Amino acid sequence: MAEIGRLACATEHNGEFDWNVRVFDTLSFPTLILKPDKTILSANINFLKKYGVSKEQVVGKSCHDFFFDTCPLDGCPLPAVLESGEGQTVLRRVEAENGEDRWEDRVFSPILDEEGQVRYIIESIRDVTRIKTMEKELSELRGFLEKAIQGSTSAILAADMRGHILVMNRAAEEIIGYTLEEARQKINTVNLHPPGQAEEIMRTMRNSQVGGKGRFPCTRVDIVNSRGELIPVELSAAIIYEGDEELATMGIFNDLREKLAQEERMRQVMERVAQAEKMASLGRLAAGVAHEINNPLTGILLYANLVLENMEEGDPRKDDLRYVIEDANRCREIVRNLLAYSRQTLPDKETLELNDLVAQSLRLIRDQSLFMRIEVVKEFSDDWMSIHADKNQLTQVFINLIINAIDAMEREGTLTLRTYLSPDGQEACLEVSDTGCGISEENVPKIFDPFFTTKEVGKGTGLGLSTAYGIVRDNGGVIKVKNTGQTGTTFLVTFPAV
Repeated sequence: MAEIGRLACATEHNGEFDWNVRVFDTLSFPTLILKPDKTILSANINFLKKYGVSKEQVVGKSCHDFFFDTCPLDGCPLPAVLESGEGQTVLRRVEAENGEDRWEDRVFSPILDEEGQVRYIIESIRDVTRIKTMEKELSELRGFLEKAIQGSTSAILAADMRGHILVMNRAAEEIIGYTLEEARQKINTVNLHPPGQAEEIMRTMRNSQVGGKGRFPCTRVDIVNSRGELIPVELSAAIIYEGDEELATMGIFNDLREKLAQEERMRQVMERVAQAEKMASLGRLAAGVAHEINNPLTGILLYANLVLENMEEGDPRKDDLRYVIEDANRCREIVRNLLAYSRQTLPDKETLELNDLVAQSLRLIRDQSLFMRIEVVKEFSDDWMSIHADKNQLTQVFINLIINAIDAMEREGTLTLRTYLSPDGQEACLEVSDTGCGISEENVPKIFDPFFTTKEVGKGTGLGLSTAYGIVRDNGGVIKVKNTGQTGTTFLVTFPAV
């Protein structure tokens, strides 16, 4: 700079300046030489070409007069250059001839004399439109990506190779339970997985034989949230490379809780449909079998009783005949259950109060000796719980559940009858609980199947619960095993509340 200044001083003749044209004009940017009073002393060839002027049209004018539209006085950096003796820059937006905006970076460099005072100022004009355009496009792209990431319904998370979280969208924050700032301060990506899972995922991503280099195929895994809960998610992940160097990891995952809940509800619906179809088919079969067996049974009982009545006292065949009648009666009971199971008549529905119906069913059990060592606990709700159902059919169901509970306790224990409204008030509920040995896990799915029984041979037909299932269903209700174990079993029956 100082050398240029000495050259400028040495070549001044009569107010005219003979600049070394070869040095000045080789500058790649349009450039001016200014006096401290802003008068233009010279302009290089690139400046003259850029603005389409001659040197005579430029020299002697004020730079402010020449750049009036793009260089307002209140934003001029020349005073700062003169005061500090240091270079200054200013970014200006100018309008091109075609109406498009262009950007110029104007650099003001002082030329100092021997005393350190600013003698001249070199103003270089650099077109930075391309850089500004790229910056704008990059900013717009960054904004678009940010909106796309934040607007995604899938959770997105990125971290460096040490596990420090860099990016996390709102969906990820909702699943994990941390904001981005909290996650950066409190956790590492390893903390988001059960022990050993993060390492296994990284090994898989580095195994090109699995999903390809740096890829983790969509897989069902668990994520640990801020409360320590395991959240089932569907995860796909990748390693981000620069060349062969691993820079970061990125994961996209979706919460599966609602999907799994829907699948479970669908599974239960399909089970009920399959059960209903099976029972309907067996019902038709049972009805046919019952009618075919009932007629010969009636004849056997009729003639056996006639023969028994006509036998003399002490006849040794009397006991044998009584056994025949007893077994025939047992067969008739089976036929009666088959006919009930087939349910060939539609329910005769009326509005009933659940508490009253349960109490009445309890009183209708003829053999009260069953309750000699049974403590009956009634936990009836104070709410009025009306249902629309067939009284006789539901009485049969409730009696069957009570007797089954007594049998499960081997006629000694506590029988609890509990009624209540569901939390939303839409269902009237009855629970029948016993303190028996419970139902084995493998038998629970079969408990409502026709002819399935856990009782000893000769003590049950296996039609009671299957008949109850069909009756409850036909009356708009649901019956199921609520819970079972070594301390007892609870059956839950629900009906729409009127």
